[in-house]
Amino acid sequence: MKKKNFIHFIILATLLLMTACTPKATTSSKEIEVIETEVEAETDNSTPVWSYKGENGPDQWANVDSSFADCADGTEQSPIDIELANVKVDKSAAEVDINYSPTAFTLMNNTHTIQANDGSEKNTITVDGEEYTLVQMHFHKPSEHQLDGQAFEMEGHLVHQNDEGELAVLGFLMSEGKENQVLAEMWSKLPEEETDEDVPLDKAVDLENFLPEDKSFLRYNGSLTTPACSEGVSWILLEKPIEMSREQIDAFGSIFPHNSRPVQPINEREVTKTE
Repeated sequence: MKKKNFIHFIILATLLLMTACTPKATTSSKEIEVIETEVEAETDNSTPVWSYKGENGPDQWANVDSSFADCADGTEQSPIDIELANVKVDKSAAEVDINYSPTAFTLMNNTHTIQANDGSEKNTITVDGEEYTLVQMHFHKPSEHQLDGQAFEMEGHLVHQNDEGELAVLGFLMSEGKENQVLAEMWSKLPEEETDEDVPLDKAVDLENFLPEDKSFLRYNGSLTTPACSEGVSWILLEKPIEMSREQIDAFGSIFPHNSRPVQPINEREVTKTE
């Protein structure tokens, strides 16, 4: 029984019991209706419902809620298909400094993806001299970004935030290969249903040895790839993928067969790399 319906049931049962046991205390149908309305207002989850398919799928996100307008009207949307021949080499661009250490993540299923939350506040990246702290990591299948029109098996996003609330996302592509030992425990505890509480991991995830050795990256200005599709996100996409076994890919796919936004127009944006 859903939480909201359960609350309604308890209230109505209580009212009926009061009416039966206390003759002088009567409750009219109008009063019951008012109480139900008040409970509905208190328990209703007003978060707009969006999806990756159907009537609330990506092409309709802007119609789901007025706060999602950027999903249709934005000019710097993510993800994109990156044509490597058109990437601009900018040797003067500041490097991205990655400062990660083994981290005790907790897992949640938010009905859109598996998200690994980091409450340590010790993992950071520095982008153009600005420090961003890792907040969470989540996954998409298939990859959202494409390289020369090619999608990968999966994609992960390490989401960081600075003191002003601005976001920088370090994206990594995932291809089929050998088992990924760093994510082995996380994958053994993937929550199949929506979680009310985070699932703790027994072992820390070794972020230092998680990313590919070749950390060549592509940079561009973009947006969140989920509603509200807010822009102003600094994207750093690692060009070389990490490996996951077919079993690991299928394990995620059994929960989320497809949770990727289609590529968006690049418009006038440039994608850059340092070398």
